[in-house]
Amino acid sequence: MTASPEAQLRGHCLCQSVGWEAAGPPLWTCYCHCESCRRNCAAPVTAFLGIADGTWRWTGAVPATYASSPGVTRHFCPRCGTPIAFEATRFPGEIHFHAASLTDQTAFRPENHVNHDERVPWMQIADDLPRHGAFSDDGGAT
Repeated sequence: MTASPEAQLRGHCLCQSVGWEAAGPPLWTCYCHCESCRRNCAAPVTAFLGIADGTWRWTGAVPATYASSPGVTRHFCPRCGTPIAFEATRFPGEIHFHAASLTDQTAFRPENHVNHDERVPWMQIADDLPRHGAFSDDGGAT
């Protein structure tokens, strides 16, 4: 997997078969608590960064896709199964990469929590980031 010199952000799956890189900074960053994202990742919360189309590319193998609901495509590694990205018709012009796939974890700074009304009751979050109950256009919710 070779990254281009202009890439500012890079990420990959567990087995490193599927990778991605982006030339610009994220449009937004967030934690998502929605049920579908939790189930997709088998985790109590997931974190995303929104990247504008035209500023990113796949490196290595092209991921497999799954249409998890109407207008929603989830990208994952066909070899190891790692969730890599989310795209939805309701968010034209951008892709949402899973922050946990970042090569450099210090490159992620969450800005808020989205779909907070769907959070699991047994996980306590101690940060002071804004919390948006349901889908919110201002948070880049997935």
